[in-house]
This record gives sequence, structure tokens and C-alpha cells, in this order.
Amino acid sequence: MDIQHPITETDIANFLANTPDFFTRHAEVLASVQLSSPHGNRAVSLQERQAQMLREKIKSLEHRAMDMMRHAGENMLIADKLQRWTLGLLRTTESSALPAVVTQELQSQFSIPQVALRLWGVDQTHAGAAFTAGVSEDVKTFVTSLPMPYVGVNAGFEAVQWLEQPDQAESLALIPLRLPNAGAQAFGLIVFASPDAYRFHAGMGTDFLERIADLSSAALSRLLPT
Repeated sequence: MDIQHPITETDIANFLANTPDFFTRHAEVLASVQLSSPHGNRAVSLQERQAQMLREKIKSLEHRAMDMMRHAGENMLIADKLQRWTLGLLRTTESSALPAVVTQELQSQFSIPQVALRLWGVDQTHAGAAFTAGVSEDVKTFVTSLPMPYVGVNAGFEAVQWLEQPDQAESLALIPLRLPNAGAQAFGLIVFASPDAYRFHAGMGTDFLERIADLSSAALSRLLPT
């Protein structure tokens, strides 16, 4: 043995990995190896420990498969709801009815406690509609500044006052509406609100909300000047 370079655990591991027939020639060594069981203080053989590790791995894979199946089912339900909502928009022939269809169907399909919507810059034929009321210049500037939907706590946003019960809005999703050819300029905002402070939180992804924004913007563009 080289005293300057003693054998390390890595050397032993490499030897065993590169000498697969070692335990074939020395079966008594394999049988005599005793390891601590993770399920108690007793010692178990190497074979039993390997079997335990394999069972644990199989169990972990089963849990992952179950999670994947559950997520697939949830995604299918969301896709079905989104399709029903989109069909409602496509079937609405009267443009002035679209804001109500957008909000009511979103609230119904996705079980959102409160939904509000406001538009600005609409055609003069819709200028006095309820869905254009109470929009300040500060709100318009703020919404245009949003690069993506906001999700999180209610920090006293002015748009919360559009809700029927603004005092019940603990968490929010603010979804700006804009057209692809309009740059960053927004022409509307959808507000989701919940009394549950964790229903909409900063850790949420916004991909689904962005799809809601795209579909709503396309449908509601019928109310803009031509």
C-alpha cells in the first residue's frame, strides 16, 4: 500500500464498478455485508437494502405517475372551460353585449368570486356604456405599463372600486387588454378578485391569464373605432 496515497472510498467504488464479476468470485463477501436499515436500527444484507431502495424508487415513480395523471385531468378540465367560454364569445352577435359575456362567463366557468371589466377608447356608439365608466387617466397609464398580468395581494388599486364588493378583494389578477398591432398601448382591463388572500399570488404563472387577455382583446376589439 502506498502510505502517501491511501486507498479511498472512491478507489473502492471505482474498483467495484469496473470489476463487475468481483462478487461472483467472492459471493461470501456479498452475503456478509451488513447495512443499517433506514426503517429501524437493525442491520440488513446488501441484497435486502437494494430491494428496499428499489421498492422506494418504484413507489416514488408511482406517485409521479399519479401526479401526472391528476395534472392531465385538471388541464383537460381547464381546456374544456376555456373552450366553452370562447364559444360564448364567438356566438355573441351583438358587440355591446360582449363585455357582459366576457365577465359573466369567466366568473361562471372558472368560479372566480368577482370579475370586473372596463374599456376606454371605444367607438362613440358605446361611449356611455357602463363598461366604460370610472376609468381615470391614472388607471389607463398604470394598465399600459403592465408588461403582463399582475397577480398578488390587493395593494389598494383604483380598479378594485369597479367590483361590486371591493372590500372583499384580498387577492387580485389584473389582466391588461391590448391589440397586437397597438404596441404596449392598452384599451381595457379585466379584474379578478377573491376574498382568499392566496387565490391569486405572486408565485402563480400567468400563461393562462395571458391567453384570457389575448382572446378577450380580440373579441372586444369589435367595440373599438374602425
